[in-house]
Amino acid sequence: MTRTREQTVYGALLEHGSWSVPIGATENGLCCVGAIGESLEDLIRRESSRYKASHWVRDDDKLKVYMNQLKQYWDGERLSFSFPHDVKGTPFQQAIWEALQAIPYGATVSYSDIAQAIGKPAAVRAVGSAIGANPVLITVPCHRVVGKNGALTGYRGGLPMKTKLLELEHEHANRALL
Repeated sequence: MTRTREQTVYGALLEHGSWSVPIGATENGLCCVGAIGESLEDLIRRESSRYKASHWVRDDDKLKVYMNQLKQYWDGERLSFSFPHDVKGTPFQQAIWEALQAIPYGATVSYSDIAQAIGKPAAVRAVGSAIGANPVLITVPCHRVVGKNGALTGYRGGLPMKTKLLELEHEHANRALL
């Protein structure tokens, strides 16, 4: 019987101004970002299916690089993230998450645009499902995807969080133009 090697996932609750989100990372990169107001325990419960053979450890120091860059993003000092991600998903999900990272700061695109970008224009619903499965909110910017008519649509973190992120980016993008 082959035994799966246990992996350590480091977790912390990141609080900065009006933001409070749980995050998790492995030695290989950021693996999960939760929603505003979600507890670290909720994040661990949800993500434990992705990291079956994992041991979760609360460790703010191990997560400093991720925490600092998220704080810089919220403060309008950072437009993108330079740290690695360690996300698990199907090849289709991975392609969608990669396409999300190409959406410019402050911009929005539709689900159809993402389907076109990966060369599968008929896969709009599957694109929506893959976006909904994104485990790293904010840093893989699924909040920048809206309905074809520009309407805000579902978001794992809730529509208030999506609205707050889009408003933050719009505000900081406009300030940069002045």
